[in-house]
Amino acid sequence: MAMLDSTVVNVALPTIGRDLGTGLAALQWTVNAYMLTLAGLILLGGSLGDRFGRRKIFVLGVVWFASASLLCGLAPTGGVLIAARALQGIGGALLTPGSLALIQASFHPDDRARAVGLWSGFGGVGAAVGPFLGGWLVDGPGWRWVFLINLPVALICVPVALRHVPESADGRTHRRGFDVLGAALGALALALVTYALIEATSGSVLVWVSAAGGVAAGVAFVYVERGRPDPMMPPDIFASRQFTAVNLVTLCVYAAFGGFFFLTALQLQVVAGYSALGAGTALLPTTVLMLLFSARSGELAQRIGPRIPLTVGPLLCATGMLLMLRVGPHASYVSDVLPALLVMGAGMVTLVAPLTATVLASVDAGRAGLASGINNAAARAAGLIAVAALPLLTGMGPEAYRSADAFDAAFRRAMPLCAGVLVVGAVLAFATVRRPAPDCRCPQCRTHGCVTAPPLEPARPRPSA
Repeated sequence: MAMLDSTVVNVALPTIGRDLGTGLAALQWTVNAYMLTLAGLILLGGSLGDRFGRRKIFVLGVVWFASASLLCGLAPTGGVLIAARALQGIGGALLTPGSLALIQASFHPDDRARAVGLWSGFGGVGAAVGPFLGGWLVDGPGWRWVFLINLPVALICVPVALRHVPESADGRTHRRGFDVLGAALGALALALVTYALIEATSGSVLVWVSAAGGVAAGVAFVYVERGRPDPMMPPDIFASRQFTAVNLVTLCVYAAFGGFFFLTALQLQVVAGYSALGAGTALLPTTVLMLLFSARSGELAQRIGPRIPLTVGPLLCATGMLLMLRVGPHASYVSDVLPALLVMGAGMVTLVAPLTATVLASVDAGRAGLASGINNAAARAAGLIAVAALPLLTGMGPEAYRSADAFDAAFRRAMPLCAGVLVVGAVLAFATVRRPAPDCRCPQCRTHGCVTAPPLEPARPRPSA
């Protein structure tokens, strides 16, 4: 649900704008309000799971998410929809890090790479199937069902989790408090910077005040985290060079992904003339490829190490984005759209599962919730900033999504920017991501990103069924 709702709304944006009478800025906030609270609070969500029980917080997040989805589906105005989307993001911040930490805590070490690959694959499928499902719902029962569809999913998810998923927690966190100040400063910094980027074309004093306030809040966040005994984002976790490097790659990759999926769903409808369902269906190849090959991609990265997948994957995605420049008025799906999406999907398959597995392997299992939270926060914050900044960088006016010519011109400026960010990510991965020698058994290598190292102790025999 959390991954789906990060992209399912994109294909519904033109219809939402027409139905509620909003401009481009309100559509940006419809996307960004969700990503803002998700990115700003996901670290706190991971810490809550580590302390009180990952399954418990996961289930709470699912219920919260479903309740907020109901509010989105009933929203009478753009302002109410944006507020409800922010509440959705809080639910996502509770359930997302817990889901991955449960895998890391519950699976035998020999099975974790495949399990994380499946998690990444289904998460990627959730994000990639969003445009198709959104298009089908928009052209069918209406855009409000883009949100209401989460209710039956939650009704299935909660009893399955309570019955079949074992509880786990990190005993080291039980005596610590929560870094509420750090969470507030992080969310405030993202909110102010996002506002400044979205409203930058107005040139008002409030924009400059927001920008300065966002930077100040970011600096204060770093200062608070360095000084607290129980920080939300402990600085020592970045002592792992592998963890730091992979999070930098994450920032580049998900900034490009956020901009791509936000703009492509609009390009196919506004410029190429596709219906909402047609635009969503057009994006299905990425979904199919992620579903079929993500688990195998995780296993491959376990064998050969993360450096090659994290270098090749972004380059393939960048190539796919450049191929999207062929998509204009009356574009042919077979010759213009499909080749770009096949290359894009191949890059996502190569990249997403190894990226996630490498993040988890770079810290000890007891900090899985924290590591997952930081990486997810980096991914969502990158997408948030991309959606806020790209219209500004490409000269997209408030009514651009109502004009095919204006939007097409902005889209053609945006795709090379997204591709360039991916190239930067590939270069970072090639230069910084390393794989220790296969026989390295020291604690430092086990902690600092040895994806394929054997356990320090002999592997325990798996219990028979």
